[in-house]
Amino acid sequence: MNTKQELIVAIEKGLKNLGVENPTTFLTYPTHIEMGDYTSNTAMVYAKEFGRNPLELALEIKEFVVAQDIRHIKRIDVIKPGFINFFFDEKYFNSEISKPLVSEVYKGKKFFIEHTQPNPFKEFHIGHLMNNTIGESIKRIVVANEGEVKTATYHGDKGLHVAKAVWGIKNSIDFQNAYAEGHNAYEDNEESKKEIIEINKKIYDSSDEEINNIYINGRTRSFEKFESIYERLNSKFDYHFYESESGEIGRKIVQENIGKVFEQGENGAIIFQGENFGLHTRVFLNSEGLPTYEAKEVGLAEIKKEIYNYDTSVTITANEQDAVFKVVECAIRQVFPELNGKLHHLSHGMLKLPSGKMSSRTGNIISAESLIEQVREKVLEKISDREFSESEKGEVAEIVAIGAIKYSILRQAIGGDIIFDFEKSLSFEGDSGPYLQYSVVRAKSILSKVTDSEASLSDIPEDWQTTNLERLLERFSGVVEKAGREYAPHYLVTYLTELAGEFNSFYANGKIIGEDSDSKYKIALTQVFAQTMAKGLELLGVKVPERM
Repeated sequence: MNTKQELIVAIEKGLKNLGVENPTTFLTYPTHIEMGDYTSNTAMVYAKEFGRNPLELALEIKEFVVAQDIRHIKRIDVIKPGFINFFFDEKYFNSEISKPLVSEVYKGKKFFIEHTQPNPFKEFHIGHLMNNTIGESIKRIVVANEGEVKTATYHGDKGLHVAKAVWGIKNSIDFQNAYAEGHNAYEDNEESKKEIIEINKKIYDSSDEEINNIYINGRTRSFEKFESIYERLNSKFDYHFYESESGEIGRKIVQENIGKVFEQGENGAIIFQGENFGLHTRVFLNSEGLPTYEAKEVGLAEIKKEIYNYDTSVTITANEQDAVFKVVECAIRQVFPELNGKLHHLSHGMLKLPSGKMSSRTGNIISAESLIEQVREKVLEKISDREFSESEKGEVAEIVAIGAIKYSILRQAIGGDIIFDFEKSLSFEGDSGPYLQYSVVRAKSILSKVTDSEASLSDIPEDWQTTNLERLLERFSGVVEKAGREYAPHYLVTYLTELAGEFNSFYANGKIIGEDSDSKYKIALTQVFAQTMAKGLELLGVKVPERM
C-alpha cells in the first residue's frame, strides 16, 4: 500500500469515527499544482449529513490524519470552503516516478473497438482520418489500462452508394469522381436513377458479369488504397467487416423477428417502431426486401458477438449518426438481450479546414492524403535549413506532419467540431504535436551526451527540493487511468503538454549535465521524462523522430 492508499484509508477511518457508516473518499489533483499534490473534498461531501460546517469538518479530518503519522506526508492545508490539500515529501516522488505505468482499470475486461469505416469507391477523407486517430488512441489507452482489445473496421461494400459509383465507372467516369457523378445523376435524372437501382440489385445478386467485374476491381483498388493509408497512420485492425456479409445476416435476423421486434410498414418495408422507446421509426428492410444500413448493423452485431465474447463494444462514428445509432442499438438490444449494457456509441464532430465543410456527394471532399501532404510540405519548409539528408527530411516531415494532425484532433474533448489551423498545429512552441515531439528529442539529445550511464533516481541529493516536473511525472498513471475510464484522450494530451512545459522550464533553470552534486539525479529525471513522454505519445498514436 503506497502513501496515497494509506491516506485514503486514514480519511475513511476518521469518517467512520465521526459516525459515517460506509464512507468513500477520492483524492484528485488540485486545479493548480502549487496548491498541493492531492486534494479531497470529503469534508464538503459529508458536512451536509452531519449538519456541520465543512471547513470545521475538514479541520477535524486533518487532525485525525496528522495523528496517523502517515509516511511521506509533508504538510496538510485546509482551505475554504472545505478542501483538504496534501503535500508529499521528496522521497515519495523519488519512489513513485521510478515505477512503470500501472493501471488495472480494465483488467480481465474484453473490448471490441470499431472505428474508421471507409467505404470502397469513395475517398478516405479527413473525417475517416479523425475517426481513425480517435479510435486508435482509445484502443491504446484501454490496453494500457490492462484491457484486452480487438479492433475492427467496417466497410459499406454494398449498397446504393456503390451502385452510384459503378454506374459512373460504367459510363466512363474516372474512378475518383465516379461516386459524385453517380450521386448527381441519381438525384437529377429519373432514367439514371432507374439504372442505378437496377445496378444495385445486380450487385447484390451477382447476376451481371460486366457489373461484377467493375465492382470487384473497384473494391480491390479501394482496399489496397486504404491499407496504404493505415500504414502511414500506424494503425492496424484485427478484423475487417463488410456490409456484403452483415447485410444477408441482418436481413435474415430482421425477417425472423417480424412481429416480435420489427413490423410491416408502408409499401412492404420492414420497420422498427422507435416511438415505443422514445425514439423515431426507421426502415430495416426496404420495399424490395433489401437490407438497409440499419439491418446491416443488426447483422454486424451478430458477427461481433459470435467472433469475440466481449464485455464492451465501442463503436466510433461522426455525431451526424447519433440519432440513427440510438434507434439501431435499441433494436439490437431487443433482438439480443444479452448485449444490454455492453454497447457504447462514441461520436465525434467534424474535422474542417478554414474553407469549410466537405461533401462526398458533391465531390467537394478533402482526402486524408491531401491534408497529410499539405502539412508535410509545410514541415519541409520549416526544416529546410537543417543538416539532414533528403531521406531524413522526408522521414521527419512525415512523422511531424501526422503527429501535428493527430494532436490537433485529440487535444479537445471528443464531440465538438475541429478547425485545423496549419500555423498553430506546426508551432514548435507550446500547444502542438511538434512541441511535444521536440521536447522528447531535446531530452534524448541531452542524454546522448551523458558519459556516466549509472545515473539513477537513488542519487537524490540530501537538500533536494521537489520540482513540479517530479509532481507531474508522478501523475502519469492516474491520467492514463482517467483517460481510459472516460474514453477521453484529451486528458492525456493536456497532461503531456503541461509536462513538456515543465521539462523545458527545468532545462532552462540550470544545467542538467555537469559537475554539480545533483547532476546525476537531474540526468535520471530527464531519463524518466523522456520515457514518460514517449509512452504518452505512443498512447496517442504519435511517433517521435530521432532528430528535429
